[in-house]
Amino acid sequence: MKVLVVDDEEDVRYVARLSLNRFGGMTVIEARSGEEGIEFAKKEQPDFILLDIMMPGKDGAATFHELRAGTDTAEIPIVFLTAKSMAEEARRLIQLGAKGVLFKPFNPMTLASEITAILNA
Repeated sequence: MKVLVVDDEEDVRYVARLSLNRFGGMTVIEARSGEEGIEFAKKEQPDFILLDIMMPGKDGAATFHELRAGTDTAEIPIVFLTAKSMAEEARRLIQLGAKGVLFKPFNPMTLASEITAILNA
């Protein structure tokens, strides 16, 4: 399974890559910004995208809308990653069309299984 992790924080991308690769056997592509994430999503066609909501420039919501508008990226499942651990925020993101929402800080030991459960729901 190929995943695109879009997050402006290098340490978050690093931990997510190690976790998803080691515990989920996933191939991880990393993007540092919404713009880069859109470019990589078009080029790489990942099985799903783990998308940070708060990023400078094009934030997660704007990136999400642009991915949904693209014919080649509209169907890629997106799981948001957010530091705002509020149920209301999670509901709003799901209503946008996200497959799921995970909160920072995430547990590297369970990240792969949590994402798999979201994707299989």
